[in-house]
Amino acid sequence: MNSPPVRAVLSVAVTGAAAAVLIFAVGGDVYLWVKAFHVIAVIAWLAGMLYLPRLFVYHADIPVGSPQSETFKVMEGRLLNVITSPAMVVAWVLGIWLAWQSGYWAAPWFHAKLTCVLILSGVHGYLSAATRAFREDRNTKSARHWRIINEIPTVLMIAIVILVIVKPFGSGSF
Repeated sequence: MNSPPVRAVLSVAVTGAAAAVLIFAVGGDVYLWVKAFHVIAVIAWLAGMLYLPRLFVYHADIPVGSPQSETFKVMEGRLLNVITSPAMVVAWVLGIWLAWQSGYWAAPWFHAKLTCVLILSGVHGYLSAATRAFREDRNTKSARHWRIINEIPTVLMIAIVILVIVKPFGSGSF
């Protein structure tokens, strides 16, 4: 029960259930509340996505088995399992609900945004696997690699924000 994968699954399940309860419990102007919590979840998710590879930059240069390496393992695991993964689940659950409620499924800008979010989710999976590799002392990537990977969430974030706010391929507000 105390293994990181079990805690991660539990954390994600509890977070997803809490998001679902929010959708049905708030009533009235639920759309605006859901949108607000969606934005909060996206900010938390991206904070983790930006910080985790930065931790890897420093961890990659530390000798395996050193006290610093063990500290980085704890920091990376907690960041991923307590903040980043649950925030991703909340962002997805609330984002799907918002898209369903607003009817933006057919909008071309939404398809582009969804593509960027799917790529960001793939990067999340890559960082999750890297966290496991570091935890098991199996990292083979250099600090330079992690510096480059650190830029991908930033580029995706910029694209997503522009697509949602400007809607260059269609109209309407989200």
